[in-house]
Amino acid sequence: MNPSIIFFALVFVGLIILFSSFVTVKQGTIAVITVFGKYRRILRPGLNLKLPLIEQIYSRISIQNRSVELEFRAVTIDQANVYFKAMLLYSVLDQMEETIKNVAFKFVDERSLMQALIRTIEGSIRACVATKKQADVLTLRSDIVQHVKEQLDPVLETWGYHLQDLQLNDITFDDVILKSMSQVVASNNLKAAAENEGQALLITKTKAAEAEGNSIKIAAEAERQAAQLRGQGIALFREEVAKGMSAAAEEMQKADMDTSVILFTMWTEAIKHFAENSQGNVIFLDGTVDGMERTMKEVMSLNLLKTDHVKKEK
Repeated sequence: MNPSIIFFALVFVGLIILFSSFVTVKQGTIAVITVFGKYRRILRPGLNLKLPLIEQIYSRISIQNRSVELEFRAVTIDQANVYFKAMLLYSVLDQMEETIKNVAFKFVDERSLMQALIRTIEGSIRACVATKKQADVLTLRSDIVQHVKEQLDPVLETWGYHLQDLQLNDITFDDVILKSMSQVVASNNLKAAAENEGQALLITKTKAAEAEGNSIKIAAEAERQAAQLRGQGIALFREEVAKGMSAAAEEMQKADMDTSVILFTMWTEAIKHFAENSQGNVIFLDGTVDGMERTMKEVMSLNLLKTDHVKKEK
């Protein structure tokens, strides 16, 4: 064989061996190295060296966050079907060698891992929902997520993974249940509206009664004060009349005149007032001399009583 050909062949093989000794690991990825099928070590991101033809890259493990969407059904304790749509966010637990070994060798392939992960989460949620009533499921969203994380984290850690987040994006029921729930909400709203309307009506009537009571009190107080003022006015009027009549009588006595003239004048003024303000009504008066004398005597008696009262007050 031509020596030059052999030389070039050896150089070519040497170059292949040399280049196969260099391994590039992408950021966010860790490579698992095996020797003859047995785990040897891990390679971290960047340029790495390995023994050519002996060390092999078994798998490349992504340490970035990964997500998967789930759709499944669960049954509540009162036999109601609940349909879930969820989003699962998970990642490798850490970058330690033992964790990477678990991730690389616990499952045959990625498909087996996802199947076990999804079924475990579905089973945990179904077990939690099975202890709840249909009416409580919607209000226990965060409790269900917390229950799943508590149940799932220990299991995932043995696989080398960690559950970052579980979001229950949609929770629905059968159409019959949804209609009944809508009817319950509508009836509760009607009940609340009726209660609010009754309370508003009660408040309105109470306030109206209070206002009416206050109005009656104010009117009664005003009437009482008005009656008091009227009585005081009449009393003052009578007092002033008595004083005027007493003064006039004293002046007439000083002038040596008959005080009966005052009573006569008052009698004629009264008849005149009756005539002017009768407004067409018929008023019967005793216009005889005896009647006038009797009336004048009564007025004089009244005048004496008023005069004595004024003197006592003085």
